[in-house]
Amino acid sequence: MGLNKKINIENLKENRAVSEAREKLRDDRTRGIVKWVFEIIVTLVFAVLVAISAFQTVTLQESAMEPTYSVNEKFFVNRALYKVSSPKRGDVIVFKTSASDSAALHIRRVIGLPGETVQVKDGKIYINGKVYEENGAYQDMTDGGLANSAITLESEEYFVLGDNRNNSEDSRFSDIGNISKKYIVGKVWFTVSPKNKIGFIK
Repeated sequence: MGLNKKINIENLKENRAVSEAREKLRDDRTRGIVKWVFEIIVTLVFAVLVAISAFQTVTLQESAMEPTYSVNEKFFVNRALYKVSSPKRGDVIVFKTSASDSAALHIRRVIGLPGETVQVKDGKIYINGKVYEENGAYQDMTDGGLANSAITLESEEYFVLGDNRNNSEDSRFSDIGNISKKYIVGKVWFTVSPKNKIGFIK
């Protein structure tokens, strides 16, 4: 009888130890799962915040970029890119003409870079005295505007043109003029609509 009692007590202790071990294992697993879910949530929230700060949706309101882009097309603008690099010739950018929060956004193509001399002569673009051969079929310009005479770009200044060369308000005209880098919002990066044009912009 005493032996049976001793065995029962030992079995009880063993069962209790097993139960405690299982409980601890369940607690450890639960904590691990909770930690994993929390890390995923934090990562997703961070990713959303980065996306919101880095990208902006812009709708083309002007015909200045036709036929390449049409009025009411929507784009994602990469606002982070030019914080770590500078616009390149041929980039399609979004910019303002002043620091005002209410200033209108414009979309044009970068033609002239800081330190270069740009001129429009006989309908052609000259950069540092040489004809600029563009990748694309653009109209010869009938009005060189300010660029009828050579324009030398200052540090962090850019000369921009619309692809619709004879129906575009751009760096040839005083309302736009040369664009300071500090007024560049970002690079047109991805077409959001219309559906048949959705995709990255080369």
